[in-house]
Amino acid sequence: MSNQENAEYVPEHTPRLAWAQHAPEVYRAMVRLDGAARKGLDAKLFELVKIRASQLNHCAYCLDMHTKDALAAGESIARIVQLSAWEESKHFYTEKEIAAIELTEAVTVLTDGFVPDEVYERAAKHFDEVQLTQLIASIIVINSWNRFAVTTRMVPGHYTPGQHG
Repeated sequence: MSNQENAEYVPEHTPRLAWAQHAPEVYRAMVRLDGAARKGLDAKLFELVKIRASQLNHCAYCLDMHTKDALAAGESIARIVQLSAWEESKHFYTEKEIAAIELTEAVTVLTDGFVPDEVYERAAKHFDEVQLTQLIASIIVINSWNRFAVTTRMVPGHYTPGQHG
């Protein structure tokens, strides 16, 4: 979204640091880790997890990216919009998706210092051990991406689906 086209909008902020340029090996390792984590996971579920963690972490850059990627994967606008209030909108999601969203929140926030047994057990009912490991890895990876993007103030709005994958 260009500010020249929409002069009434507030100007974009300036990124603090082009971290991928300054640490290209770290960036490439993150890309490889992200690719490895997503193996075997449904594309829509993967993007819902990425979006929910990014909402919790207030990562505008990743929200922009993963919302666009979710739409490109065939996800509905309604399910994306309702994700921030999923507890009141459970009927938009499957039990398996709810289990993944709950696990995403528990791993992302860790308010009690651990993932509650009941949250883990609900996820384990819907995912075999390999899938569950992949899901946990995906949650951990998006949290890492969020922290890079938020800390370095990456600018949202310029991503096109599939650009980085």
